Amino acid sequence: MARLFHLFAVLLSSIGLLLTTTAAQNQTDSQWPLHDNGLNEVVQWDHYSFQINGQRIFIFSGEFHYWRIPVPGLWRDILEKIKATGFTAFAFYSSWAYHAPNNHTVDFSTGARDIVPIYELAKELGMYLLVRPGPYVNAEASAGGYPLWVTTGDYGSLRNDDARYTAAWQPYFAEVSDITSKYQVTDDHNVFCYQIENEYGYQWIGDPADKNPNQTAIAYMELLKETARANGINVPLSANDPNMNSRSWGADWSNAGGNVDIPGLDSYPSCWTCDVTVCTSTNGEYVPYKVIPYYDYFQEVQPSMPAFMPEFQGGSYNPWAGPEGGCPSDTGANFANLFYRWNIAQRVTAMSLYMLYGGTNWGSIAAPVTATSYDYSAPISEDRSIGTKFYETKLLSLFTRSAKDLTMTERVGNGTQYTNNPAISAYELRNPETNGAFYVTLHTESSVGTDETFKLRVNTSAGALTVPSAGAIRLNGFQSKIVVTDFRFGAHSLLYSTAEVLTYAVIDGQPTIALWVPKGEEAEFAVRGAKSGKVQRCPRCSNASFSRKGDALVVHFTQEGDSSVLLLSNGVRVILLDRDAAYHFWAPALTNDPFVPEDELVFVQGPYLVRSASLSKTTLALRGDSLNETAVEVFAPKHVNKLTWNGKRLRVARTAYGSLTATLAPPPAVSIPSLAKAVWRAKDSLPERLPSYDDSGPAWVDANHMTTQNPSPPATLPVLYADEYGFHNGVRLWRGVFSGPATGVFLNIQGGAAFGWSAYLNGHFLGAHLGDAATSQANKTLTFPSNATSTAGENILLIIHDDTGHDQTTGALNPRGILEARLLSSSSSSSSTTPPKFTSWRVAGTAGGESDLDPIRGVYNEDGLFAERVGWHLPGFNDKHWPRATSLSFTGATVQFFRTVIPLHLPRGIDTSISFVLGTPAGASKAYRAQLFVNGYQYGRYHPHIGNQVVFPVPAGILDLDGENTVAVAVWAQSEEGAEITVDWKVDYVVGSSLDVVGVSKEARNLRPGWDRGREAYA
Repeated sequence: MARLFHLFAVLLSSIGLLLTTTAAQNQTDSQWPLHDNGLNEVVQWDHYSFQINGQRIFIFSGEFHYWRIPVPGLWRDILEKIKATGFTAFAFYSSWAYHAPNNHTVDFSTGARDIVPIYELAKELGMYLLVRPGPYVNAEASAGGYPLWVTTGDYGSLRNDDARYTAAWQPYFAEVSDITSKYQVTDDHNVFCYQIENEYGYQWIGDPADKNPNQTAIAYMELLKETARANGINVPLSANDPNMNSRSWGADWSNAGGNVDIPGLDSYPSCWTCDVTVCTSTNGEYVPYKVIPYYDYFQEVQPSMPAFMPEFQGGSYNPWAGPEGGCPSDTGANFANLFYRWNIAQRVTAMSLYMLYGGTNWGSIAAPVTATSYDYSAPISEDRSIGTKFYETKLLSLFTRSAKDLTMTERVGNGTQYTNNPAISAYELRNPETNGAFYVTLHTESSVGTDETFKLRVNTSAGALTVPSAGAIRLNGFQSKIVVTDFRFGAHSLLYSTAEVLTYAVIDGQPTIALWVPKGEEAEFAVRGAKSGKVQRCPRCSNASFSRKGDALVVHFTQEGDSSVLLLSNGVRVILLDRDAAYHFWAPALTNDPFVPEDELVFVQGPYLVRSASLSKTTLALRGDSLNETAVEVFAPKHVNKLTWNGKRLRVARTAYGSLTATLAPPPAVSIPSLAKAVWRAKDSLPERLPSYDDSGPAWVDANHMTTQNPSPPATLPVLYADEYGFHNGVRLWRGVFSGPATGVFLNIQGGAAFGWSAYLNGHFLGAHLGDAATSQANKTLTFPSNATSTAGENILLIIHDDTGHDQTTGALNPRGILEARLLSSSSSSSSTTPPKFTSWRVAGTAGGESDLDPIRGVYNEDGLFAERVGWHLPGFNDKHWPRATSLSFTGATVQFFRTVIPLHLPRGIDTSISFVLGTPAGASKAYRAQLFVNGYQYGRYHPHIGNQVVFPVPAGILDLDGENTVAVAVWAQSEEGAEITVDWKVDYVVGSSLDVVGVSKEARNLRPGWDRGREAYA
């Protein structure tokens, strides 16, 4: 009777599920029809997800900025790592500033400005691509990615329909649109979406609920749309709202004009910067590991569209004075585990991590909010290494790539009623067509990371169950787990699994599924249609037990570590992994189809990184990286009996259950010479402070504007804003001439957070503003020494100042330069006496100004120091007549330039990263600023009195790994004590690799052009 009752219950459950599924199918067809943009049906979307070429896809993407790693030979490395995680897409901001050095040039062809290889790599590697050209991109870049020639006020207030601004951005935007148009999915390439503008949540005036249109913003968006379409963009246009309050540009919410095809939401729940005090206005008080609900927002604002997050937090940038190395503890592996699964609980089916690879703020790319590093605590580090956060992200991205039912779900319910422990909640998502379900479990208070065990109540095709039947599920710390029910893999299904699904493949018709659970935890899964099972491999036995429940085989085990292999009677092969084994488990595709069909991939266990796999007859060729001697296990078709690793044949053995095993050799050791023992030469680089210096050459421009279009006019004239005269980056020098009995000067200078300046009269040091992380403008009254002023002739006041980039958004027009320069005299306070005035000013900055003198390195790379103008930082400059420097030190308030040439000879067949390490000896003055140059590239700004960044990675290609390297440091002492700096370098890591960085550096010779005599004109 019990058996009959059970069968009857199963029958009723099956009938109920069938009726529910049929009703849901009818509802989805009528309520949530597919949309397209009216130009084609290649990319479509609905309430659930994106659909490309008729197939639903979970878009798991990450952001990569090519202009932050200006070596095209390394773009493959980054993109192969993104592909290896299981991501189906990647995204990039283009940079108007990088491609437009002046208002009559748009360059997408010189050096690393050529972006075509990125589109080609997307096709080759099999990832879809979201292109985000701006014109404004933010990105913690100077002026948010605007070319700085547009920040003078001559082009209006920007980000609107002003005809002057329109004429400025249209040539760039038309060009990047035209290039992109040739690589769209509609033409069998991989660009599937095109974002216009960035976090431009200005469709409404006031409260978006009032829907009072902002006609200026709408007109601007219409112009962007028209330009994109006129230049061939036919994939969907998208936009990204900066928060849940903007509600802009989506047709579900608005019919006011300017709408894009698919809006999305950006979110940084753990603060986008390591300085969490600035984030309270967006997300409220910062609480570590506190999640933010998005479900209601998407249901209300864009219910007929996918829950799409064009930017979700991948890490946080490190501001000036931030902690050394950033703040990875806030956004590390635990963050990736919890928050990315949380998004699935919110029905998100398209998200792009910002950043997946951050890169470097080389040259003057950065805005004042960031220092030189743009590591962003990203899964792929600034030096291109990968670690626990990368691997933890891979655990979910491989799952989302394989979990086809996840692309179409409704949220059935959520709460603590699903568990027997009120400290744990679950969110139930269910596919209305297949009834496959996903239960996202996490602490009820996500910010509480206690060690909890619980059972979960689930609904399955076999009825309501409480799982596991024995033991419990465990959440230990800030963790989340996704429990699946009726999960399809091949022709089979998991009735349920409390171990997380990593991925699956169908190899030679045999379904192989990989499950993982942390070491020491127990788990249970049930497979429909199996009657028995056996353990085929168990190095640290997981104590697997088998029992029947209805038509399913229930397997219960405790994960003791490493991996185990089980074979079930229905032919299903199960690989059980602990977290570390899962970290090093790879599923490379045998196709460039981003969907990666289940029978077009293999499994590889063990290596640091598996980049790709290809099959030729009986040989499987693997490419990847090995950190140490590594045991490898490969699950591939049975006819494969040979393995190669980076082109070299491996000695293989076959296991009793059909996999192949081999061992990878460790990489060779790498050593580099000490920079501390290098032959350094030195020369003064501030001759401009001396009265005898001749400033009549082409390096200098008369600063004589008496009016400005900038909305913040200066307090004194002439206008001394550097951008007005075509000098936009970093260090600028001003020489003011006056005669008469001046006793001092009042200076008010603006340069952004962490900027600084120094002043000299006729060669005498007057004083300086050292700068700090919070001050962007500084004024000071300087008294002239009695013996420094000439009463009979002209006097020269030199002001050297740098800036840390332009502010972002509405602050892009904030001027950089001297707001007020007023001479003082003993009688200045008398109303009857006119104080002395400057008779003329001249200014110098980057050699050639906006002329793009060095188009390979680009407009960001150089400042206005004498050494830079004349090219002392470039390879090939002859410094043999310079005196040797026994130490990198000097006295006096000046700028000293140190230079050395040192060889590297690294072995082939490796990937390695080298970083420079700058320091200040104990007891030495920290009142200085330093800039690091490597083969002509400015790759570090070191402000020891402000910031904590001392390690500066420099990529291969900038470094010549098999040749000579010119290393230089400009040290600007801001006190008479002078300065002392230490400079050395270190090897960050070495891996044996298919990426031959020595070869990359050789191929990149054209990226390291040398010195020529034309530079002497800018002395």
